Amino acid sequence: MPQTSLTSIDAVIASVDPALPVLIAGPTASGKSALALALAETQGGVIVNADASQVYSCWRVISARPSAAEEARAEHLLYGHISPDQSYSVGHWLREVAGIMAQGVRPIIVGGTGLYFGALTQGLAEVPATPDAVRAAGDAMTREEMIAQLDPLTSARLDLNNPMRVQRAWEVLTATGRGLAQWQDETPPPLLPLSACTAIAVDANKDWLNDRIIQRFDQMLEQGALDEVAAVRPDYDPSLPAHRAIGVPELMAYLDGNATLAAARENAIIATRQYAKRQRTWLRKNAKLWRKYGPS
Repeated sequence: MPQTSLTSIDAVIASVDPALPVLIAGPTASGKSALALALAETQGGVIVNADASQVYSCWRVISARPSAAEEARAEHLLYGHISPDQSYSVGHWLREVAGIMAQGVRPIIVGGTGLYFGALTQGLAEVPATPDAVRAAGDAMTREEMIAQLDPLTSARLDLNNPMRVQRAWEVLTATGRGLAQWQDETPPPLLPLSACTAIAVDANKDWLNDRIIQRFDQMLEQGALDEVAAVRPDYDPSLPAHRAIGVPELMAYLDGNATLAAARENAIIATRQYAKRQRTWLRKNAKLWRKYGPS
């Protein structure tokens, strides 16, 4: 199909084969969930989450999970089903998606976590679990210290500006003696190759998206994001992936008296914009063959 952008939800629906699974990837606040819901209601299918923050039970508002009313309009899976202190990785997610697909339902997989989509469509290296002691050692190191120890092949492939990816690569090398790139080169076949589905990349205009990010965070505050974060405050642990969700550290700083609410809001919006930039970069590099949807 030509890679010109489809500019409306109706145009996307008209272009999608209702018999095939659907992937919808895009930056935060770009309207992915609305598109997934429209497809499910029009063509049928089960909406499956592919957002690493939306799996956690403690975050509905701050992670922009679909509302209860939206969930009532179509079946939604893998949303809010993991406790914040529970270990959850791309491998866990991929196994859950495999279980859903084994049921014979049509999945509409939507989210902004590129690592999930990469594992789904390209395969996932079967890297052994990281021992707690190695992870703790990594937590105590700086990103620069870990980068200095990585093998050249992994460094060449890695987004070195992403601290979580850098630490993961360092942990793999330290725990196994083999670089992450070497493990990746032995990746098994993918669960859902692009040839077996319709893959849609939301290609949002930067200025339009930045405005949406501001509007959505203000809406989160109106809908109780601060109360949601306050409820977690007694058990807050910044080392937990769940507690590093965008907006959480910023609002926690306000609750702890270390920032004004205006500063916390601004910092969260900046962090969200930075995350959206990383998501757009992933799409440019990895979704060249995906259909483009350009909302406006």
